[in-house]
Amino acid sequence: MTDINRALPPLIPVEDFFENPERAGAQISPDGTRISYLAPESNRLNVWVRTLGRDDDVCVTHDHTRGILQYWWSRDSRWILYLQDNGGDENFHLWAAEVADPTAPSRDLTPFENVRVMMVDLPRSEPGQATIALNRENPQLFDAYRLDLDSGELELVAKNPGNVAGWTADFHGAVRAATAQTPEGDSEILVRDTAEGPFRTLRVYSNEDSGVVVGFTPDGASVWVGTAEGLDTMGVVTVDVDSGDQTLVDHDELADLADLVASDRTGELQAAAYLRDRRVMHFFDPELEQRWKRAEALHSGDLASVSMDLSEERWVVTFDDDREPGVTYFIDHATGESQFLFRPRPKLDPAQLAPMTPVTVTSRDGLRLWSYLTLPIGIEPVGLPMVLLVHGGPWARDQWGYDPEAQFLANRGYAVLQVNYRGSHGFGKAFEHAAEHEFSGRMHDDLIDAVEWAIGQGYADRSRVGIYGGSYGGYATLVGVTFTPDVFAAAVDYVGPSSLVTLIRSFPDYWRPMLAGSWFRYCGDPGTEEEPNEDVVADLLARSPISLVDRIRTPLLVVQGANDPRVTKLESDNIVAALRERGVEVDYICKDDEGHGFQNPENRLDLYRAMETFLARHLGGRSSS
Repeated sequence: MTDINRALPPLIPVEDFFENPERAGAQISPDGTRISYLAPESNRLNVWVRTLGRDDDVCVTHDHTRGILQYWWSRDSRWILYLQDNGGDENFHLWAAEVADPTAPSRDLTPFENVRVMMVDLPRSEPGQATIALNRENPQLFDAYRLDLDSGELELVAKNPGNVAGWTADFHGAVRAATAQTPEGDSEILVRDTAEGPFRTLRVYSNEDSGVVVGFTPDGASVWVGTAEGLDTMGVVTVDVDSGDQTLVDHDELADLADLVASDRTGELQAAAYLRDRRVMHFFDPELEQRWKRAEALHSGDLASVSMDLSEERWVVTFDDDREPGVTYFIDHATGESQFLFRPRPKLDPAQLAPMTPVTVTSRDGLRLWSYLTLPIGIEPVGLPMVLLVHGGPWARDQWGYDPEAQFLANRGYAVLQVNYRGSHGFGKAFEHAAEHEFSGRMHDDLIDAVEWAIGQGYADRSRVGIYGGSYGGYATLVGVTFTPDVFAAAVDYVGPSSLVTLIRSFPDYWRPMLAGSWFRYCGDPGTEEEPNEDVVADLLARSPISLVDRIRTPLLVVQGANDPRVTKLESDNIVAALRERGVEVDYICKDDEGHGFQNPENRLDLYRAMETFLARHLGGRSSS
């Protein structure tokens, strides 16, 4: 066997992958005069602002507890708006920082205990306001409010009738559409003719076909809806607000709709994005296509995000690249000028990182599993230790681009395989709904089939295969060591549920209106402890790793956030306690200031240092300790 320590590139420090980026998340202000970005202050990500053409960078937010991940400019370019929760509890508040006074403390615009806010719209016609949704009156239901950013005054603009999952404003900022769910789990589109009028049902889409409002045409006469009705993959249609007549605008035969690009200036639909192996764009506007391709010429990889000013002449663009993440440029289309801004992780040398290669695995029952293989560079890719890296969701997907975990593991000498198992989102409704009632069944078979593929191709050593994943990926990890205990030599469960019964019963209140079309549809409704659905409970327990804990003999590392509202601490506590009672090796990391995944950099570093040591001990890869 090759001495991987001699053949592999230098060991990259854990910090280079998982510390906060030096800069990330750049946006241009609506007035086109300033650029904002996330960067650390006191080891927490905060929003910084600089004037175009100057080096006057200044931090305008000062969150030293948890750090900021999502923010917006107000339309008048006066405020930076951002979300923050408390220790990972996901009860996000909306905060405002005044750009002109960067030393002033931010203001909590939604100072309500145990209430979550969601951004709906930043109205063009009222640049000092925002439209938000709050579950202030009922923990299960989000009503829509107009928020004055200066005074903090709230005005109710749409009351949730009991089943609305999301609100949509028209081009002029009026909340005139909603996506709701019927008791059967189907999707109901509601509209109204004016900002004050009553809502009515426009169309109902079956659960399989989906149906979500993604915007209004500029004249407000139609809504754009993402749906797979009459298709296998989700495309975009227009639905006439008066008649309900539907017209197909665009779709892709291989992938679901991922995003739409509409002009913020005119409201016209300009392009649609789809994720196949790589991002694919369908353009409807020739000028946008020309500008997009001019931007793409600046860097390899996929153009992942574009921020435009109100004139749409000045852009800040960010690229997704498997070996050079987040490269960011400024472009002025009026002058033809372009300027490199930053790389988020300049310490990473792209030449020392591994390419991510799209591969196809065929499941035992004939499904195409879109997958990605990352092989360590410098050594022959034969008989390697391998980590099966399982994405969460399950209604999510792996995609091509920079993945810090895949790169970290490849640098340690592991082959890394990521599989879009059935149920993954983005590959059509037949593929997604093939996962119904297949938790621990065919969904897991897909993962095992992928492992066998990698072994059959010669990449992986059968005796040194590990499994790691978060959320649903953590559940899949626990399923792997209970339902197929002979396959994996090491396992890392990151915020994964051990019991489907307690998982579903403990979901946050605001998930309840959507459960019929998701977890109840795919797994079943276990009822409450007081009034259980016995048959469903029995089936869910049969699919739960906690029921087969006596089969676990694989070394296991369990990772949990104490404040996780989705997969509660009980899920990890129970599996760890059961294993320790049997004397089975299990390492447990639980952080008191985290939720569903570790956001604070010191906690991330603890996790990945422990993981590299754990995997090296059981699979034979490299470790910095």
